[in-house]
Amino acid sequence: MNELKHTPLHALHEELGAKMVPFAGYDMPVQYPLGVKREHEHTRQACGLFDVSHMGQILLRGPNPAEALETLVPADIVGLAEGMQRYALFTAEEGGILDDLMVVNAGDHLYLVVNAACREQDIAHLRRGLLDHEVEVLERGLLALQGPAAAGVMQRLCPDACEMVFMQHGRFTIDGIDVWVSRSGYTGEDGFEISVAAEDADTLARRLLAEEEVEAIGLGARDSLRLEAGLCLYGHDINTDTTPVEAGLIWAIGKPRRRGGERAGGFPGADLILHQVEAKDHRRKRVGLLGEGRAPVREGAELFDTAGKYLGRVTSGGFGPSVGQPVAMGYVSIEASEIGTTVYAEVRRKQLPMTVSKMPFVTPGYHRG
Repeated sequence: MNELKHTPLHALHEELGAKMVPFAGYDMPVQYPLGVKREHEHTRQACGLFDVSHMGQILLRGPNPAEALETLVPADIVGLAEGMQRYALFTAEEGGILDDLMVVNAGDHLYLVVNAACREQDIAHLRRGLLDHEVEVLERGLLALQGPAAAGVMQRLCPDACEMVFMQHGRFTIDGIDVWVSRSGYTGEDGFEISVAAEDADTLARRLLAEEEVEAIGLGARDSLRLEAGLCLYGHDINTDTTPVEAGLIWAIGKPRRRGGERAGGFPGADLILHQVEAKDHRRKRVGLLGEGRAPVREGAELFDTAGKYLGRVTSGGFGPSVGQPVAMGYVSIEASEIGTTVYAEVRRKQLPMTVSKMPFVTPGYHRG
């Protein structure tokens, strides 16, 4: 068994009393003494600090890097303004999703953030597909400061970063430490993702935790927060067996990349994906699900209609502390995907009713200006 990797904040996690678990090849904090529920609530009410240094950070350099990356993703990268960030998908030739990622136009190069579990395959995919470009893998820390109080904290430490709006990116300093900051996150709240040199990560994290509003938050609450926000987790809600259209991620296919657009197609799986966009003949769809009572419906639970006909399965699920009831997302057949439809999740041989619902389950707090 391969030894688990450590992020630059590993010693700090242990000092803070974190419960550590293996995750994507790293030894990561799943929770702190505060506990998952209270960590979740604190992030929604004040401000949480997450260590996401396990994510892959990559610089893409070379001739017309935006045009080059568009050969691998259906997003509009050429039209991405300098200093802005965009969500994108690596697609497969069969139309499935290899990974989701964030792309920043950093001027003469692109800055990418990819999922930890897919990091090595994504690097290989980039190098194989973009032979004329340099794919530089960075070993940096990455912190996520999330919650309604995040802007107030940053106003004291880095006021210039607070001038940014959702999905904007900039380069700043905090107490003399150089940082790359994006106004984004994975919780549904306003917040900032801060990339920092590995040797400065511990100092920066302690500086942020010294602020009264900030608590350290682990992977457990990160998962329940993103679920309430209706955000996909790769390997669970999206994978090579799901197309962007089935996943409800049509918005991640840029208009210039669609049929009739100025740069239509040209990415892996384009024929199938763009056909699904136009014909709307896909047979299943990712939906939100709200349960009754307190019993959570977990990943893998099968879904049925009133007559016992199989409809699909849950891909992420749990109890939503901010919603006050069970929340889940999963895939159901198109005929069962209409908002308000009642489906039944099989949990320990019991049929628990759930209602197909809009996502996100909470009102987003993104700062759009």
